Amino acid sequence: MGPELLGFAAAGACAYAADLGLFLWLRGPAGLDPLTAKALSFVAGCSVAYAGNALGTYRRRAARVSRLRQYVVFFAVNIAGALVQLLCIAVSHYGLGLTSRRADTVSGAGIGMALATALRFWGTRTLVFRVSREPSGTAQGATAGGEASWTG
Repeated sequence: MGPELLGFAAAGACAYAADLGLFLWLRGPAGLDPLTAKALSFVAGCSVAYAGNALGTYRRRAARVSRLRQYVVFFAVNIAGALVQLLCIAVSHYGLGLTSRRADTVSGAGIGMALATALRFWGTRTLVFRVSREPSGTAQGATAGGEASWTG
């Protein structure tokens, strides 16, 4: 689990940098409202995270479905995480009246990201890049005669 966590963290760090950098630019010089800025920065971060996980962390796990389907499920898991982040911004900005750029950044890219990361790790490992479970008594890559397959 250690290498998996490290790989997930590395992909996540790159995605976080893309998400945060774009969010700050959209919220600042571009002048967008915090929810729109977070939604757009999320799409960029999600794409970076998928590429890092598919090509890095989980590259050795055999895909049981197409890469497109994996990306769609990954995107859905990340939408759930984004909703957590958006909810944090909405509560802070509109509910608590903390309307500064700093407060929006802390609530969306700090607290919201921490909560969403736990959800994303679980979803990525169990729904997107899950290990296929073979029926009991057969090993992955073995034929009915017990010999290893030439393809595996």
